[in-house]
Amino acid sequence: MTRKTRRIIDLSVMMDPVAKEPSPPDIQYGDHESGAIHAAKLFGLSPSDFPESKAWANETITLTTHTGTHVDAPWHYAPTSEGKPAKTIDQLPLEWFYGDGVLLDFSDKPSGYEINVSDVKQKLEEIQYTLKPFDIVLIRSDADKRFYEDNYYQSHAGVSAEATHWLIDQGIKVMGTDGWGWDIPFSIQAADYKQNPREGVLWAAHYVGKEKEYCQIEKLANLDQLPKPYGFTIAVFPIKIKGASGGWARPVAIIEE
Repeated sequence: MTRKTRRIIDLSVMMDPVAKEPSPPDIQYGDHESGAIHAAKLFGLSPSDFPESKAWANETITLTTHTGTHVDAPWHYAPTSEGKPAKTIDQLPLEWFYGDGVLLDFSDKPSGYEINVSDVKQKLEEIQYTLKPFDIVLIRSDADKRFYEDNYYQSHAGVSAEATHWLIDQGIKVMGTDGWGWDIPFSIQAADYKQNPREGVLWAAHYVGKEKEYCQIEKLANLDQLPKPYGFTIAVFPIKIKGASGGWARPVAIIEE
């Protein structure tokens, strides 16, 4: 009997102050010597009481709940969803965040391209897969490869509001992208709106969450490392932050081989 092996692929970007996202984390590193000073003050000791005058290392991080790889809660999109108070990240069922993954590869599309319903249907036809409720759909644009480049936040193909509606109608509650955002880059939205101000241009796909409850993962990474478009498990549990519009996550793909 052949024993299966399990491979885990990290699908997150690094929390890194030099990343080119608009709100990178600020990380203050505390070394072991400063840890001894801190611990001594807390417990009425001297730093020299600790071996080699060293104690714990520690970091203080300042960031938003949407810095790095994270999950957007419905509260991020609007105060209500489906006519009820929108759920915050701590109110979402964990069952949504562990399930069968489906990869839709749009890395051949240029930055700023808006993925529509026919694109999604065509891609599903190509991979010969039919979506089922609670699949976790991942959109690959390879924007993560530009995480340290100045134009990172506008280097992805985005998903249209219509395609977002369609995915939710198939029973999808969690969908994700390796781009900075789910919609097309905001600079393109803004330019379009300024030229012709109208509804349905700014943040259109996000605002789908007003009508239909769903979550999205943003700033995924390494989707190119997935060996197949389906047949793997995704775990993407968000950090539980009281009343928050999002939560950091370290999503992984679990491959049984």
